[in-house]
Amino acid sequence: MTSPSFTSTNDIRRGFLDYFGRHGHQIVPSAPLVPQNDPTLMFVNAGMVPFKNVFTGLETRSYDKATSSQKSVRAGGKHNDLDNVGYTARHHTFFEMLGNFSFGDYFKEQAITHAWTLLTKEWGIPADRLTATVYHTDDEAFDLWRKIAGLPEERIIRIPTKDNFWVMGENGPCGPCSEIFYDHGDHIPGGPPGSPDEDGDRFVEIWNLVFMQYEQEANEIVAELPKKSIDTGMGLERIAAVMQGVHDNYDTDTFKALIAASSALTHSDPAGDMKASHRVIADHLRSSGFLVADGVLPANEGRGYVLRRIMRRAMRHAHLLGAKEPLMHRLVPALVAEMGAAYPELIRAQPLIEATLQQEETRFRQTLDRGLKLLDEATAGLAPGGTLSGETAFRLYDTYGFPYDLTEDALRAQGLAVDRAGFDAAMAEQKRAARAAWKGSGAKASDDIWFDIAEQHGSTEFTGYANDVGEAEVLALVKNGERVDVARVGDAVSVVVNQTPFYGESGGQVGDAGTISGDGGLRAIVTDTTKPLGRVWVHHAEVQAGEIKVGDPVRLAIDLGRRAQIRANHSATHLLHEALRQRLGKHVAQKGSLVAPDRLRFDFSQPVAMTPGDIAEVEEKVNAQVRRNGPVVTRLMTPDEAIAEGAMALFGEKYGDEVRVVSMGEDEDGTYSLELCGGTHVGALGEIGLFKVVGEGAVASGVRRVEALTGEAARAYLSHRDEVLREAAGALRSTPDEVPGRIATLLDERRRLERELAEAKKALAMGGGAGGPAGPEDIGGVAFIGQLLDGFDAKGLRGAVDDAKQRLGSGVAAVVAVNDGRASVAVGVTADLTGRFNAVDLLRRAVTALGGQGGGGRPDMAQGGGPDGAKGDAALAAIREALAMEPSAA
Repeated sequence: MTSPSFTSTNDIRRGFLDYFGRHGHQIVPSAPLVPQNDPTLMFVNAGMVPFKNVFTGLETRSYDKATSSQKSVRAGGKHNDLDNVGYTARHHTFFEMLGNFSFGDYFKEQAITHAWTLLTKEWGIPADRLTATVYHTDDEAFDLWRKIAGLPEERIIRIPTKDNFWVMGENGPCGPCSEIFYDHGDHIPGGPPGSPDEDGDRFVEIWNLVFMQYEQEANEIVAELPKKSIDTGMGLERIAAVMQGVHDNYDTDTFKALIAASSALTHSDPAGDMKASHRVIADHLRSSGFLVADGVLPANEGRGYVLRRIMRRAMRHAHLLGAKEPLMHRLVPALVAEMGAAYPELIRAQPLIEATLQQEETRFRQTLDRGLKLLDEATAGLAPGGTLSGETAFRLYDTYGFPYDLTEDALRAQGLAVDRAGFDAAMAEQKRAARAAWKGSGAKASDDIWFDIAEQHGSTEFTGYANDVGEAEVLALVKNGERVDVARVGDAVSVVVNQTPFYGESGGQVGDAGTISGDGGLRAIVTDTTKPLGRVWVHHAEVQAGEIKVGDPVRLAIDLGRRAQIRANHSATHLLHEALRQRLGKHVAQKGSLVAPDRLRFDFSQPVAMTPGDIAEVEEKVNAQVRRNGPVVTRLMTPDEAIAEGAMALFGEKYGDEVRVVSMGEDEDGTYSLELCGGTHVGALGEIGLFKVVGEGAVASGVRRVEALTGEAARAYLSHRDEVLREAAGALRSTPDEVPGRIATLLDERRRLERELAEAKKALAMGGGAGGPAGPEDIGGVAFIGQLLDGFDAKGLRGAVDDAKQRLGSGVAAVVAVNDGRASVAVGVTADLTGRFNAVDLLRRAVTALGGQGGGGRPDMAQGGGPDGAKGDAALAAIREALAMEPSAA
């Protein structure tokens, strides 16, 4: 038997898709590696995952047959091949799954016909090298293999185990499988499937045909599906090895090209003692590149943490190969050359992939040497076959960022193991200590429930930087402060899920609102999202229809319009911060903020009020950046790296060992704004639309506040002001442009009339007018003028009294003015009488009569008042009584 002729991996992929495309299948591009429709998966790990909802009937498409080459990753969660990668012939973190699918169109006979035709007739694989398996009770599939392929019965093997029966879960479609194995030859140890030697490498599974035939409930088959369907999966790497005449996936063309690139850059033998390191680097380069291209970035939790583990494992092997400088980013061009034509997202994301790998490797190398030194010291006394203590492994993880599997991998070559139980115990002790410290910190007792949830389920993964909707699994429900299993219509409930696009309130930005929906007509309205403990996202919701249960898969959708307004306001806040610094000075620092959908508020250090000119220039600076429509770029960095680049940290924000650095806009000095920020932002500054300051004032000593609007809210504000101006112009019988001048004229006229009115009232107070001046009274030989006037301005009292004194020549004058129920009184004594009468003493008698106290002035002039304006006559009477007494008594 001869091996199949050489065919490139790209040719095989293209040939597979073309074959099924010719047979009526829709060629569907690969879905992203982050699942869009299965919250239980960390990454897409099989070709059928993007079609899951089609198979279950939740989604319909315009075609009933499809084919794809689906990107897949198995490196985290329950599907984790990471530990084996590099040391076996067929384990990968990233792989491609070729598949053809029928959604109720064809079933077993045509699926088997397609598989046999493609393998033996199209690709020329010798039929005598192929063996099929069927589920042990699937007589139909057994007979079809005999009929279509002509396989002898001994090469159609009945398998009674779950390996040949596929299920989607406890509930849903299920059915028997039929696997196709390729025999690599008797020179390789191993036996056929189902034999005692089946774990050998001679017989390799290359294709699995799944016959979705039954409906399952609670792990029990209850009925046949009304539309039987087909799901197949063939690993591209495995079939490439077959068609290229090699036994090892890493000897295929794509891997050989990547390994050759790492060998050339490290000047090391790709087939020597360091063969495993080259393989790890090649495999992990693919998974890292594709994950970054699909929006995953290194992080300390969730998918980002898995990516970081993959990257750091490859980077440690680069170190083992003797690379003195970061290596991984220099291999990206080779990856793009091999796979960019089939996956153009690699080409688009190449700069980001390179920058991310270089940054991660630079950072990791700073701790790698110290960590490896500690590892060498800890293992120096261990004999071959010994075990590293779990406590030491945990210290490597906690202090140096070594994942457990990296430590395990590092020791494998030395024949050493790691005490996993000890590692888990050290991890548990750290959590216990953290909880004790939290309880002693004075934190709210109500947060205790969130601490329990965080300990049980870990941190929520936030997917909202890249997505507005998402699928999730309900992990916990809290109602009235207690955990519950279900919430029904009318219930106000707090919902915790494993991953969410909803932003949790923090850093001044309010939480997202939106909806949660699911099976059974579930609909819940999310009014707010918070982030207790900084790592558990809590959706505060009210159930409007159906019910929500722990364990349910749900769909989360944020309020897009509200989020867009929040993003615009948050990005505008960054621009405002820099504009204030440029206009007012570098002393400006953020002291607080609010980013809401309808407005933004920014508090900052500033000793004096902003002038109208300050406000106008700040508005112009921000709007200039908006008009330029520059991109908003986010990078992950350490706080020290960010500060070194000039990024500003925001008030009240707590930063871990990694931060998001947001840069936006440009000016003559380069980047306009560079800040540490975990919030959500616009993609380009033009999305802000318009920026308008609507308020400025003091909030504390040395702290000012600017309130502003953006976008439609700013436009509506300006439109309203314009309408008010037009109304004012109409009332003034002028044009809007003439309003300021017209108002100035009216104000001048008003001031003139007020002066004339004051003069008229003063004349009236002194008895002027048509009847002539009122004559003075004679009280004990002293001339006295006393007047009581309603509506007379108290500011004119002293002037009125001075005029009366001049008219008297010698005597006493008093005027009481009543306004809004209160009375003001002024008393004047001519100079020749101040030895006998004191104006202050006379005033106090009048004030007492008015129900008041005090009053002050000089012996010749005094003024005061009281609350009872109805007693004005009594006040004048009190002065007359004093004048009638002996001067000493007065």
